[in-house]
Amino acid sequence: MLRLSGWPLMALPLASALRAQETQTKSKPGETAFLPLNRFPRMVQEFFVEQVRAAEQIGAKARAALSTKADAEAYVRAVREKIRAAFGPFPEKTPLNSRVTGSVERDVYRVEKVIFESRPGLLVTANLYVPNNRKFPAPGVVGSCGHSDNGKASEPYQSFAQGLARQGYVVLLFDPIGQGERLQYTALDSKLRPRPGVGEHLLAGNQQFLIGEFFGAWRAWDGIRALDYLLSRPEVDPKHIGITGNSGGGTLTTWLCGVESRWTMAAPGCFVTTFRRNVENELPADTEQCPPKALALGLDHADFLAALAPKPVIILSQEKDYFDTRGAEEAFARLRQIYRLLGAEDDVQLFTGPNPHGYSKENREAMYRWFNRATRISGQTKEPELVIEKDETLWCTPKGQVAELNSRTLFSFTQEKATSLARQRSGLPPEELRRAVANILKLPARIGVPDYRILRALRGRRHPKPSFTTYAVNSEANLCALVYRLSDTAHLSRPPREPHRAVLYVSHHSSDAELRSEPLVAEILKAEAAADFWTCDVRGIGESRPDTCGTDQFLTPYGSDFFYAIHSLMLDRPYAGQRTHDLLRVLDWFKSCGRTEVHLVARGWGTIPATFAALLSEVVAQVTLKNPLTSYQAIAETEHYRWPLSAFLPGVLLKFDLPDCYGALEAKKLRLIEPWGPEAS
Repeated sequence: MLRLSGWPLMALPLASALRAQETQTKSKPGETAFLPLNRFPRMVQEFFVEQVRAAEQIGAKARAALSTKADAEAYVRAVREKIRAAFGPFPEKTPLNSRVTGSVERDVYRVEKVIFESRPGLLVTANLYVPNNRKFPAPGVVGSCGHSDNGKASEPYQSFAQGLARQGYVVLLFDPIGQGERLQYTALDSKLRPRPGVGEHLLAGNQQFLIGEFFGAWRAWDGIRALDYLLSRPEVDPKHIGITGNSGGGTLTTWLCGVESRWTMAAPGCFVTTFRRNVENELPADTEQCPPKALALGLDHADFLAALAPKPVIILSQEKDYFDTRGAEEAFARLRQIYRLLGAEDDVQLFTGPNPHGYSKENREAMYRWFNRATRISGQTKEPELVIEKDETLWCTPKGQVAELNSRTLFSFTQEKATSLARQRSGLPPEELRRAVANILKLPARIGVPDYRILRALRGRRHPKPSFTTYAVNSEANLCALVYRLSDTAHLSRPPREPHRAVLYVSHHSSDAELRSEPLVAEILKAEAAADFWTCDVRGIGESRPDTCGTDQFLTPYGSDFFYAIHSLMLDRPYAGQRTHDLLRVLDWFKSCGRTEVHLVARGWGTIPATFAALLSEVVAQVTLKNPLTSYQAIAETEHYRWPLSAFLPGVLLKFDLPDCYGALEAKKLRLIEPWGPEAS
């Protein structure tokens, strides 16, 4: 699992930040500084485990019904359709405008330095390894790099490219977006600049969801255009075209098997497992590794390889990898069933090396044997002697970055589309806006009055009123929102049943902490002295903040909040929509208790579900939002931002934006306090 530093989201982990916040609220020497309450740290994790397990059963049920070759062929066609639905349509192909900027001659091969355009103005740097003194055309291989700062110059990727070239293959090894010579944020101040690889992928990829794009599809398109370039070379035999890569390159190899049919063989390394193993093991994955709707469609890693069946595929795993090799074995078993029905059981294989994560020599040699079996170009089984080149030797650009050649950045495309969408959007009438909001949030049905638990009373938390009662309000199976009711006297039972105006404060990170530290709470308590005062932590916030994905990982870009947000998109249930559902269920519960006039108050992250719930619930009569996001448009048009993926909605800017919701809420006496732009959170 990768750990990042230098990501511009928040300097302190959540526990440290809230601990500092609590310490600052001590009013006299010797007074206890309370850590924020968190009595349900595993609730969200177990909920998502069950959701992913249920999604896995969609595919399991479909495979269980297969008994004939025709069944297997129909299954392959079905997964291809589902993959297209997850990745969306690809753009029209445009001229590659390829050029060779230099060449390096070696003993039995040469390395050409190639630049081409996968989209107009978006430059891709690649090395083409061409064997010398060989009869052409020869088999070709596209090499996909994993997460490495130096991309195609990284030793494992140079190694397999050299190893294949020495055996007679023509190999095109290209830099991924955000790695090697294709860094996207070189113009940013160094203090704001994300790290290559994961850092750049998350910053660019999360933002793309707002405009209905998927970063993994952009990565896949680079691979498709790399194949187009490889096939344009007269040295390459189109009857033998392979794809291989490791880690993030194993991801792309897997996706490319699903979206491109011209491959004749494939060898994904150190990626293929199952989505269930990843979520059970609390293993975050990049934006690109989590296709939207994939889980909802019943897709898993093996299905992307099944889309290539019955062509030869070998899964490369490692015994000590954090990508669980048990999942690789499960994926292989699923593929073997399909290949057996297709009469090609020998054309799928699993090789598990003895090492930790990486494209080790053992795994490279397994790939050579597999490709040689398919092409019969070489009988070699051991890796030839290699000489690893310096990064600069392989540069395609003068100084090692496409930015110096005025390449477009991924962000420039996001910004351009966001601006175009803004011109196309027109204000929706209130009822149409509510329908659009409900549709994009993917809200489930709300039936009946939610049940709830009354938690054991805690004393001495130094809240603004002497007593508080905690209710765990069920929002869906095995998941609840945590609600506090503040009162002047002890109240250990169900809420009072008489009609009463209520204030409901939706927390930024923790109701318990913010009751002591947030000035807005004190202001509202004073202004609404006659009202019943409540707070709410929606799922994954405060009392249910996950303790998963490592220690103090909640606010890191690769931490638990991101982990569940990205899985939510694969489940086709945006996390912001789930949190809105929690709040709507609390409001349903309020209504059943006689609270039919609610002043909804929220701060920071809490303003996202509060905005949507206020728009959709008839019991909300007044709305106060402190530090709300100004607009999704602002994030999509800003190169650097701090808001998390959990606040985003996929494709939202195709339909509406937050200011549309704010305008509609003016009828509910909306008050906006100190809005936050893209940089604040």
